[in-house]
Amino acid sequence: MSDFTSDFWSVYIGLITVVSIIACGVLLFTFSSATAGAPGETTGHVWDEDLGERNSPLPRWWMWLFFGCIIFAFIYLALYPGLGSYAGAYGWSSHGQYDAEEQQAAATYGPIFEKYLKQDIQAVAADPEARAIGQRLFLTYCAQCHGSDAGGGRGFPNLRDGDWLYGGAPETIKASITNGRNGMMPPLGAAIGGEEAVRDVANYVLSLSGRPHDQARAARGKTTFDTVCAACHTPAGTGNPAIGSPNLTDGVWLWGGSEATIIETITNGRSNQMPAHKDKLGEGKIHLLAAYVYGLSAQAPK
Repeated sequence: MSDFTSDFWSVYIGLITVVSIIACGVLLFTFSSATAGAPGETTGHVWDEDLGERNSPLPRWWMWLFFGCIIFAFIYLALYPGLGSYAGAYGWSSHGQYDAEEQQAAATYGPIFEKYLKQDIQAVAADPEARAIGQRLFLTYCAQCHGSDAGGGRGFPNLRDGDWLYGGAPETIKASITNGRNGMMPPLGAAIGGEEAVRDVANYVLSLSGRPHDQARAARGKTTFDTVCAACHTPAGTGNPAIGSPNLTDGVWLWGGSEATIIETITNGRSNQMPAHKDKLGEGKIHLLAAYVYGLSAQAPK
């Protein structure tokens, strides 16, 4: 947008604003007691034959309240933005206020984050004060997906059970929060050979974790599993943390472990994304969050 166009709209908006406020004042004065009709006079509007509209003035207190609002509007517009590009005498802006609050927060909490950044994650996880800070950060930034108790939900990992798609080492957890994760299980229904073949593989997967299954189907499904699925999940079905493929032998299921759900997963695939938080949170907050999450899983039974 050119400077001329920008200036035009700025002046236009300012004029419209000022003229509208003045027009309100003129309208208010028009209906003041000085210009009202005689007592009992009507405006000529009559409904239902005998219901007339009286030409009565506004109550004085109400009128002066309106005039006070108009005066306040001019004072406000002189001090704060509201007239096009005019910034107001205070030069206030929402962005400027946000930046000031960010600077104040950095000055207040920066030394705390720096203190914990100098410690390894295991040491931070053992510090009660750090755990309390980490919990508040978790409830603010992570609970929407993983739950306030970090127990997860369908499609969102439980962070307390010691089971990790990408590994639960302290630095791995920190890397997951920092850079995010993109997990994808491709749809394999057609590659496996149709509904019956998929059901066979699903029963073999059920057998890996000791769940009730059809033994005949599981026996047929093992051959297909070894051919199509073992590349990611390993021949033993224990998964591969390097690529985030889940362990199918431990009974921990991100999307559910029923036969129908496993069939759905094999047929249609799954797509999960953990967003990167490095730009949003910064290293200090991420370090405390990683320590908090590591502490939760370190307490889980192995």
